[in-house]
Amino acid sequence: MDRTEENRQEYKELQHRVKREVSKAKQKAYDELYTRLDTREGEKDLYRLARQRDRDGKDVQQVRVIKDRDGRVLTSKESVQRRWKEYFEELMNEENEREKRVEGVNSVEQKVDKIRKDEVRKALKRMKSGKTVGPDDIPVETEEFKVEVGLHQGSALSPYLFAIVMDQLSEEVRQESPWTMMFADDIVICSESREQVEENLERFALERRGMKVSRRKTEYMCVNEREGSGTARLQGEEVKVQEFKYLGSTVQSNGECGKEVKKRVQAGWNGWRKVSGVLCDRKISARIKGKVYRTVERPAMLYGLETVSLRKRQESGLEEAELKMLRFSLGVTRLDRIRNEYIRGTAHVGRLGDKVREARLR
Repeated sequence: MDRTEENRQEYKELQHRVKREVSKAKQKAYDELYTRLDTREGEKDLYRLARQRDRDGKDVQQVRVIKDRDGRVLTSKESVQRRWKEYFEELMNEENEREKRVEGVNSVEQKVDKIRKDEVRKALKRMKSGKTVGPDDIPVETEEFKVEVGLHQGSALSPYLFAIVMDQLSEEVRQESPWTMMFADDIVICSESREQVEENLERFALERRGMKVSRRKTEYMCVNEREGSGTARLQGEEVKVQEFKYLGSTVQSNGECGKEVKKRVQAGWNGWRKVSGVLCDRKISARIKGKVYRTVERPAMLYGLETVSLRKRQESGLEEAELKMLRFSLGVTRLDRIRNEYIRGTAHVGRLGDKVREARLR
């Protein structure tokens, strides 16, 4: 085409027309999206949109390097995959020392039915699909590696045998709650004296069944100020702390809950940031924003608080953080002079303090 003035003007007009059509199509798609998000069927799309916008807002999208055994950085895809294979082969084939004895084992012979085809089909249907690569560009299923110690990974017997072994290991130190609390492999041993705790800890740490107690995760805390100078040792290593986390909740030696409240507020803000792409979208209704808040941020802030004795100041701090999140989500500032009750009513969100008290009475 000749580059004449007439052709140039025609090209510009066509370019503007195409941009207008693209803008109209984009606006139509957005209108349909927001209309669908405001329905019950569009709830899944709402959270999917929040996750996508959270990923798009991150600066780092690709992490493709890893260090080898000697600390050298590996950059190629093949070398990274080989290193992961070596790591899991070492991890899964490490065998701990244990007493070689078998007590009261009787052989059982019985007929075992063959696996039916319909059972295989049902198992395949329950498997998750869409296993795309992550930020490191490595798929979930990579090269095979040998497991020569213990059961095959993924075996149906693994959780049952683990429960049996843990039950046997804790038999010597087990007492009624709250003196001994167990959840999977997270165990709390309590006693009225430091000596008894240390004795039970050493007894439990005896590596006789092929398992090890994690020294790095083992902690000791004293809640009695008269014994505050004492400490406990696990195989010669001091394990005393001023606070520890158990099942997601922080317990302090002075009996306070200030740090746990701060962590709950931080957890709420972390959840808010993950879905801020939806909460800060002015085209999404306040009702939908309130629902996202109730299902994402509020559970993170309320976790474990039903067992905490909150002071008025701490409860006010939680509600203040909640109102900041709601005001950010609705695009309202204090300069607008809108009352907190109106903010809660617009988002259909009740007072957080009332929800804490409701959880205690469940």
